[in-house]
Amino acid sequence: MKKEQQPAKVKVMRSTSGLGLFAMEPIKKGKFIIEYVGDIYTAEEGDNLNNLYIFNVSKKKDIDGSPRWNTARYINHSCRPNAEAEIKKDRVFINAKRNIMLGEELTYDYGKEYWNEYIKPYGCRCAKCVEKRAQSGVTKKKASTTAKKTTKKTGK
Repeated sequence: MKKEQQPAKVKVMRSTSGLGLFAMEPIKKGKFIIEYVGDIYTAEEGDNLNNLYIFNVSKKKDIDGSPRWNTARYINHSCRPNAEAEIKKDRVFINAKRNIMLGEELTYDYGKEYWNEYIKPYGCRCAKCVEKRAQSGVTKKKASTTAKKTTKKTGK
């Protein structure tokens, strides 16, 4: 992040996943959005905190982003994110991965470890996965309806 870059204008609001962070202005691809901040712990201490807001910044250091004053904690996971986390000198900067529209929810990929431990067991609620499940449900419903119609026609 360059010193002269100002964070983007963002706001915490209701989202499909509870609370989320939304763009209050258009954000250009590559622009710095916000820094993920919090108390610093050793990686071992971070592992023992057992909370969902631990961000591993190195093999030796973690950031506990759970305090509510860490506005970046409200950025939800997405399998099709519009932002990405960049770690520089044990700090986490969230940057736009693509152009983001005014009012759009900010998202980034939380990574494989978080996915496997916290998201996969309960099902991902990002727009991409919800859409995929909906399409799958429609396909299954069509197949089921077709099977019923075929059974009625053939009498089997």
